[in-house]
Amino acid sequence: MRFLVDQPISWQVAEHLTATGHDALHVRDLGLDAAEDLSILERAAQEDRIIITQDTDFGTLLMTAGRSRPSVILFRMRDGRPKSQIAILDQHLPQLDANLTSGAIVVIGDSSIRVRKLG
Repeated sequence: MRFLVDQPISWQVAEHLTATGHDALHVRDLGLDAAEDLSILERAAQEDRIIITQDTDFGTLLMTAGRSRPSVILFRMRDGRPKSQIAILDQHLPQLDANLTSGAIVVIGDSSIRVRKLG
């Protein structure tokens, strides 16, 4: 899978995803660390990347525009440590692959993972 990791998610998440065989970039790698959400959304859509973020605005932007791409993984966990986020991704990405490929917002909370299909 191809990912674009947004601020304030750590660059370590992107580094780990790359090390485990994914194509992952952090927004800072592209000079987008201070970019508007819409610019990040457009870049992810152009490059067919899944956005990993803590910013709820991406879901709103996608739903308002009626878009089905790009998919978004939204972390809403209290524990925002990279180690915790990496563990959740390692554990659940295989089961989320089909939804993320077809277009979805995946919300990862403390006790649940919700999937909302786009489009």
